[in-house]
Amino acid sequence: MAHDHDVYMLLADSAAQLRRADALRQYTPRLEELALRDSHKPYLAIAHRAWGVAHRLANELDEAETRLHKALASFEELETRWQIGRTLVELAELALARSNPSRARDHYLKAIEEFEQLKSGPDLERARTALDAVQAGNQ
Repeated sequence: MAHDHDVYMLLADSAAQLRRADALRQYTPRLEELALRDSHKPYLAIAHRAWGVAHRLANELDEAETRLHKALASFEELETRWQIGRTLVELAELALARSNPSRARDHYLKAIEEFEQLKSGPDLERARTALDAVQAGNQ
């Protein structure tokens, strides 16, 4: 049986992947509250990443950067490579929002390394496609 924090994690994480700002603002506060209550470090890191996406979508770039770096630090501490890769992709998107393609490139390259280690095909292909688009834009 799924617990509330499991459901809110799925809702917030899905909203982040779909870039649904309304859903992020609806589900992420409850995920963060439950993760803090339960001392659930992975879900708190997912909440930080979801907030980072929400802030980026709202053009609140400093807040987005703070949350994404909190997420990345937590995932690195937990050694969750797939989550690290996904967060690096979000940092790359933030770099693009800040008109910094070279920083975006660096984040995509690091994400690709993580995904290659895991043989995470779909994520790897998305990151490579995004990197190719950044590199094509810089020529």
